[in-house]
Amino acid sequence: MTRNPDADRLVRTLCVCGGIAGFTAVALGAFGAHALKARLGTDLQAVFETGVRYQMYHALALFVAAWSADRWGGRWFAVAGGLFVTGMLLFSGSLYLLALGGARGLGMITPLGGLALLAGWACIAFGAWRARAA
Repeated sequence: MTRNPDADRLVRTLCVCGGIAGFTAVALGAFGAHALKARLGTDLQAVFETGVRYQMYHALALFVAAWSADRWGGRWFAVAGGLFVTGMLLFSGSLYLLALGGARGLGMITPLGGLALLAGWACIAFGAWRARAA
């Protein structure tokens, strides 16, 4: 069976993004637990930890999108991956910046990231629902 190079590229890209997101989530989690513990109050430390937790969840979600794209194909899984990356950048990124810099204006960006994450999960569900048995 001949594999589609575009599908292979998509799966590889989603896995690379998932690996980078997972790596940085672990690194930021360690940074938060050790270097920031004495510098941040408990409220801001909780904000930072929420960013790390959601980043790790969605790093794993990128692997779900990659597996789904490899299993069933279809653009919905590519869209889901893009939404997960965008959501992590906006949601977790704004929480990191909020915790580290205290810029309150970033709080308006966080819900947009959350919406992107939700939309990514909806794309996974819709793509799986529409998938043909392989």
